[in-house]
Amino acid sequence: MKEIKKVAAIQDLSGIGRCSLTVIIPVLSAMGVQVCPVPTAVLSAHTGYGEFVMHDLTDFMMPVLEHYKKLGVSFDCVYSGFLASSEQIDHCLEFFKAFPNALKLVDPVMGDDGKAYATYTDELCARMSELVAVADIITPNLTEAAILLGEDYPSEPLSKQKAKSWLVRLSDMGAKIVVMTSVPFEGGRIATVGYDKNSGAFWKLNNEYVPAQYSGTGDMFASLLVGGLLCGDDLSVSINRASQFTEHVVRITYECGRPWTEGLMFESELTQLSRPVKIDRCKKM
Repeated sequence: MKEIKKVAAIQDLSGIGRCSLTVIIPVLSAMGVQVCPVPTAVLSAHTGYGEFVMHDLTDFMMPVLEHYKKLGVSFDCVYSGFLASSEQIDHCLEFFKAFPNALKLVDPVMGDDGKAYATYTDELCARMSELVAVADIITPNLTEAAILLGEDYPSEPLSKQKAKSWLVRLSDMGAKIVVMTSVPFEGGRIATVGYDKNSGAFWKLNNEYVPAQYSGTGDMFASLLVGGLLCGDDLSVSINRASQFTEHVVRITYECGRPWTEGLMFESELTQLSRPVKIDRCKKM
């Protein structure tokens, strides 16, 4: 029987609006990966709704880790995302330390469209670099990349040279692999770009434009990316698979006219993940 990979997903759980664990669990499960959730907070609805009820679970995280140590559990990947407090940075670092052989993915969830999320303080944003320093892979969007680098959010599209510079600078913070999403390029194209420090290769995939944004899109992309890597895909194939499926469900959601807060309508499409990647659009940059 094929070995099932296990991922410890340190993320929030939102009741309304598909994002974080309500995206990560079904997507990775459909790829044959077991998700072991470590909730950082429980929310009635994600923060994009403006009003929400949130219960911070900072005090829950370390007892969970100690119990896992007692059980002798091992993980193939530790995947951190939305964090509810600065103290949770310390707890994530303890998780990474406890499972040194696990792939360490940090999705530095901090903001979008040039702004930090409402629950993210300046301290929490500043301390995200501590997680990035010990990560194997990071998946920032353009806003999060700017925050990590201490740069202003770009007012103009990026040139290929600047995109490469940002990828290298982000990798110099610690991660061997950097994948940056929602990058506007000259000529009006939006792309996903990647950098593999070990090989020195840069990758770029032009995204099909849909005039809408949906909650949980970054969670879906990061889950698909790490799922592909855990299943043996190389970086270019993983980027292609993640982009292909994400674009597919974005298009379906847009055609159905659903509000962005409800997130991506992916449930009926999960069987697509068992099929081979059809189109190779990820090219060296």
